[in-house]
Amino acid sequence: MPRTPDEFAVHLLLEGGHREEVRFKTIQEFQKWYSGELVPKSASNDFINVPLKTIEGEYMVARPSRIVAIRVTPIYKSSIDRSYVE
Repeated sequence: MPRTPDEFAVHLLLEGGHREEVRFKTIQEFQKWYSGELVPKSASNDFINVPLKTIEGEYMVARPSRIVAIRVTPIYKSSIDRSYVE
């Protein structure tokens, strides 16, 4: 039986090497934002809103033409946290 992800982490690699992580509850939410907001304005230098639904009171705007790559990673609540503290 396949596991269902609890949410999806979307990693945005921006021009200049900056990285941002945004989380979506479902892959459909990400696909709706991607196809409705990002793709139509992909060559634009105008700012678009990037949804930060997990952080209340904060928002992010980005220039679509400056997004170099996107990686989508499923997150499972039952996963072991493998982050290391130095």
